[in-house]
Amino acid sequence: MERRTSFESKGLKCAVTFYTPDNVAPGDRCPAIVMAHGIGLTKEMGLPQFAERFAKAGFAVTLFDYRYLGASEGEPRGQMLPTEQHEDYRNAITWTQLQSEVDPERIGLWGFSYSGGHVLHVAAFDRRVKAVVAQMPTVNAFLNSRRLVSPLALHELTKLLAEDRIKRYQTGEVSYFPLVAPPGQPSFLATPDAFTWIELAKDASEGRWENRLTFESIEHCLYYEAVPHPEAIFPTPLCLIVGEQDFLASPQLAAAVYADAIEPKSFTVLKGGHFDGFQGEGFEIASTTALSWFKKYLKHKPACET
Repeated sequence: MERRTSFESKGLKCAVTFYTPDNVAPGDRCPAIVMAHGIGLTKEMGLPQFAERFAKAGFAVTLFDYRYLGASEGEPRGQMLPTEQHEDYRNAITWTQLQSEVDPERIGLWGFSYSGGHVLHVAAFDRRVKAVVAQMPTVNAFLNSRRLVSPLALHELTKLLAEDRIKRYQTGEVSYFPLVAPPGQPSFLATPDAFTWIELAKDASEGRWENRLTFESIEHCLYYEAVPHPEAIFPTPLCLIVGEQDFLASPQLAAAVYADAIEPKSFTVLKGGHFDGFQGEGFEIASTTALSWFKKYLKHKPACET
């Protein structure tokens, strides 16, 4: 069962698709999973298949769009600042705890890419989180950016960001950069698989996906380190899922986080790249791994199972 609703985050409404198991008896309270998408995407792009699988296994699921994106409120559109998205996650947890179908003491987080970094950050500082799964997480955008682009290209981008900051200060005008583009054209996610996957997935957003992000978002992303202290996630159980050929979110950087994290923890490597966990065998492995982790540590009650 699913319904579309919203929660409030800093005075703006974040759009939610809320899933509940079909056979929950009146008065039963199920564990819940809160989840959101990677940078610049919307909740409809590839994530409902995960949410549906979790709900079928007995979990309530809060799948939401951040402020300024998708069906959520907020201007400027395409604004993606890590601290604001952390706040949206934490408000989503609070809203989820208040739902009558949910056991407020059994909340898990799931994130992909940029959100994969966010859920690690939130889990480190919010003890309401009882289990976390991060799929292809951006754990250190500062180091990742230096792997993705040449020093010259990064220098030129830094100059553009400095010029944009002056323009924003003087005029308030918001400037944008393409999120994806065909190979050879400038974009933020400048890999062929990003363009190919988003081109296929964008129709699911019902026209709400926009191929742009603000220059201010890029400025913040370039220096974003999601988990400077992985040991702070303890005692929350941590599950990392990476792609061996992921060029957008380095599996080596995620492995370094895993090495510094404290048990309980799990590390799964998928064949393929950043988006291969959304299709075929990759989806089957990623969703099964996540579901097993949540079942193990959120300890949902048999009455909520299907």
